[in-house]
Amino acid sequence: MPMDDRIPSCSADAVRKIRRIDVAGCAVGISNLDDILASVRELGLSDPVQVQRELIARVKVYNYVPPPAEEAYSVALMKEYSGLFS
Repeated sequence: MPMDDRIPSCSADAVRKIRRIDVAGCAVGISNLDDILASVRELGLSDPVQVQRELIARVKVYNYVPPPAEEAYSVALMKEYSGLFS
């Protein structure tokens, strides 16, 4: 099976790809955030709700998101996305 270059092959690679963002006033490290933001942008979604859903779904692949904080994470991710691509 071929390796997926987007998925870190070891934990050291994943650690190098962590970026901190503000989630409800707390600094939170998100693994693979830059790759996630770029991959969602490539989807060409125009509906902000779809963008937000895709962002949180992809972030949850690489990061633990506490269920009670999911909305706060979604808002923070959308802010990051909009800051880069708007």
